[in-house]
Amino acid sequence: MDTYLETERLALRRFTADDADLLIELDSDPAVMRYLTGGNPTAPDLVRERVLPRILAGYEKWGGDFGLFAAYEKNGGAFIGWFHLRPEPEGPLDEAELGYRLRQAAWGKGYATEVSRALLGKAFTELGVRMVWAATMSVNHGSRNIMEKLDMMLADTIPTPSDMEMVEGSEHGGVRYEITKEQWSSSSQVATA
Repeated sequence: MDTYLETERLALRRFTADDADLLIELDSDPAVMRYLTGGNPTAPDLVRERVLPRILAGYEKWGGDFGLFAAYEKNGGAFIGWFHLRPEPEGPLDEAELGYRLRQAAWGKGYATEVSRALLGKAFTELGVRMVWAATMSVNHGSRNIMEKLDMMLADTIPTPSDMEMVEGSEHGGVRYEITKEQWSSSSQVATA
């Protein structure tokens, strides 16, 4: 496995052209897709023809430094979902979005916080990132709690995209959290003191 990042319990690797079934299975769970599509699965053809090729193209575009990465438990090798750290498609390389999508079996184990914390460290110490942001629906309290555990600050409210208006809670819009390298350095020093 070509490891992108390792934490105490998980390893991240780049997706390959053979990984469509992992993404299809993940996106077929209504609970996983609740705050993304209202629980509707992503069509398998869409995953094979657009989603996965776009993921693979991202590795080329950003030299493998940024992208969307498959996450596995180090003990047993179970696929638990994915994490991403990536700039906007035409955005500056010193601003990156943090995100994740996890299988239900991985919920409540602290994986999202563990890996997100490690990705922040990689972004700010190895990749020259100045600011990391993350967005979710206002009503997605689980993701909001993780962002707050990472010392990310609520930066803005955002309108619900038109393709998400059918999602429960969409009338409340979304939120964007941010953390700068300086804020991360300060909070990291406090955590280790």
